[in-house]
Amino acid sequence: MKNILLLGGGGRESALAWKLKQSPLCGTLLIAPGNAGTVDYGTNIPVSVSDFAAIKKICIDHNIDILVPGPEEPLVLGIYDFFKNDPALSQIIVAGPSKDGAQLEGSKAFSKKFMARHGIPTAAYREFTAETYNDGVEWIRQSELPIVLKADGLAAGKGVVIAQSIDEAEQAFKEMLIDSRFGTAGSKVVIEQFLDGIELSVFILTDGEHYVLLPEAKDYKRIGEGDTGLNTGGMGAISPVPFADKDFIQKVINTIIDPTVSGLQKEGIVYKGFIFFGLIKVKGEPYVIEYNCRLGDPETEVVMPRLENDLVALLLAMGKGELNNVTALHSQKKAATVMLVAGGYPSDYHKGEVMSGFEKTDGSLLFHAGTAVKNDNIVTNGGRVLAVTSLADSLSQALEQSYTNAALIEYEGVYYRKDIGWEFHD
Repeated sequence: MKNILLLGGGGRESALAWKLKQSPLCGTLLIAPGNAGTVDYGTNIPVSVSDFAAIKKICIDHNIDILVPGPEEPLVLGIYDFFKNDPALSQIIVAGPSKDGAQLEGSKAFSKKFMARHGIPTAAYREFTAETYNDGVEWIRQSELPIVLKADGLAAGKGVVIAQSIDEAEQAFKEMLIDSRFGTAGSKVVIEQFLDGIELSVFILTDGEHYVLLPEAKDYKRIGEGDTGLNTGGMGAISPVPFADKDFIQKVINTIIDPTVSGLQKEGIVYKGFIFFGLIKVKGEPYVIEYNCRLGDPETEVVMPRLENDLVALLLAMGKGELNNVTALHSQKKAATVMLVAGGYPSDYHKGEVMSGFEKTDGSLLFHAGTAVKNDNIVTNGGRVLAVTSLADSLSQALEQSYTNAALIEYEGVYYRKDIGWEFHD
């Protein structure tokens, strides 16, 4: 039995907690800080994911064997290195990369250079700083439209602009570099060509040399139906992805996954954990849009239910460098998740709305995202509130089941997209 500390408090962490707790190898499961739903799987501890000193104390007090960082922040801040350099913590398995490895997500410029070094297909790009601002303006003025601008660092998913005009691109460029709209995250800006295609997310768990391929997913970022309106953290997801057939996934393995894992190894970058490949299919070929150094949200909410392996056993094999002895098993069932969000999200929204209807739902998994307990009530505590996930023999059945149960959850301002998976209904 292994004692596990899971960091985070969103829908991704709810799905991970659910999956970890299913394992006969799971002893004590602690979630920091967790949410109103994670208490069903373990014990919540009100500690920030970036408070390394408090996390160390929890690990020592509770004899933690495995640390699972859910979000990117602790990984980019170097929690792996913090553990491995502390004799009191160094034996704990950390399911995440070193600080150097986390740069795949933490720095757009680092990841683009990494892909260039290893011949991994991605959009053509240039990077600019305040010192080369005028060069950037010139580059924008001679670029084909639309054009993509990305703040180099972490900007909570908001540091990407797809500009449809030169004026819009110049304005976004100025806001990032000169006006410091994203703080230090925008001290360097990557400008890249726009790739026109259809997106998907592919995930692996690697021990630094070998890896297992997890179920792929497609998420829906826009707030409005028909993929309109503002970008969000994700309004829903499906798995498997109908257009990602065996031949396409083999191309992803050959041209992207294998070169990424071997490239990290060749460069001496320690990476034991999840890699999220944000991909786009352009004329049948896969390109990397971005890397993430952790699992996605809300993709985890459809990936974990379709993963038939024991997750704790996978993490133990990762820790020992033995993932070459493991085969990832994917359910043949289809998964669909619908995200309920707060009224007004992703702009200004209220917290603290009392939620009801949980006991009426049936046949779906309810993964809490932005929830808390207040005066014995479950209340909203974030923009994305609850992921309703269903498994079925067809995507249409899974979506119908999720929508049936989503309609039973009530709180002031509740909103969800009613067209998740719209292009793939079977």
